[in-house]
Amino acid sequence: MAKRIRKNSIDKKLKDGRGIGAGLDYKPWLVIQDVSSLGRSTRLKGIKIPRQYEFLSDLEKNYFYLLEFSDYVIDIREQYPLLPLEDTLLIADELGIIHPRNPHTNEPIVMSTDFVVTKKNDGNIKDHARTVKMKKELSNERILEKFEIERVYWDRHQIDWGIVTEEEINKTTAQNIGFVHSYKELTNFDDFKACPEIEMEDFLTDYINRMLNESTNSIRTISKEFERDFGLNAGSGLTIFKHLIINKIINVNLKVKLDINENIPIEAIYKDFSLEKSVI
Repeated sequence: MAKRIRKNSIDKKLKDGRGIGAGLDYKPWLVIQDVSSLGRSTRLKGIKIPRQYEFLSDLEKNYFYLLEFSDYVIDIREQYPLLPLEDTLLIADELGIIHPRNPHTNEPIVMSTDFVVTKKNDGNIKDHARTVKMKKELSNERILEKFEIERVYWDRHQIDWGIVTEEEINKTTAQNIGFVHSYKELTNFDDFKACPEIEMEDFLTDYINRMLNESTNSIRTISKEFERDFGLNAGSGLTIFKHLIINKIINVNLKVKLDINENIPIEAIYKDFSLEKSVI
């Protein structure tokens, strides 16, 4: 009976589309409701793949921001299941390790890897499996046992697997990307909803010029002057600033906290708004 219950639970998730597919079609095996006791869970809408993502920790969220901003990443699948369950049960038996179990039923559970990342580099497309964990937790013997099951599973599937800790995730950079992440499309904001493309480019060009020519003014001051001169609502200037960064129209130092009360120098301009050049 227990095996039938377990199989029914797995079949239901698969029927719901959990853990299968890619891109827009992918649904994570675990969602926030499945682990409601965790206090740092987050949902975000992606940019590269505009679907809802589910993160079970701040570390996962920060890693996601870095993946989203990478030019090489083309797909991100979080909470990816290690299926079929029989594979990890066999690996655990071979290693002499107790397979993870449901604490309430004592039934083996489907293990998952935090991220399966698809990268494209020089025309080559390759998947990478990554587990995200705080470094201090790597001294926990039980956690390492579970990771060994993961490692062997992915090795047998000929997919590169690795552990990512907070030391590999620049928190400041991730938070800066989070600060601008939801500003990809200007048409989501009232002042720009009906704005013709040519006028939109004029706004972007003007804002870039102000950043280049007003090197002593803060981003807040530049934004307020921009709003005043164009008759825009408060906040529209900062919207332009964030849009320029998340779309990589301009490059600024994301390793330093973005403080709009300070001047933020442009290091390079990557789109042709009559200023396609390095300004370093």
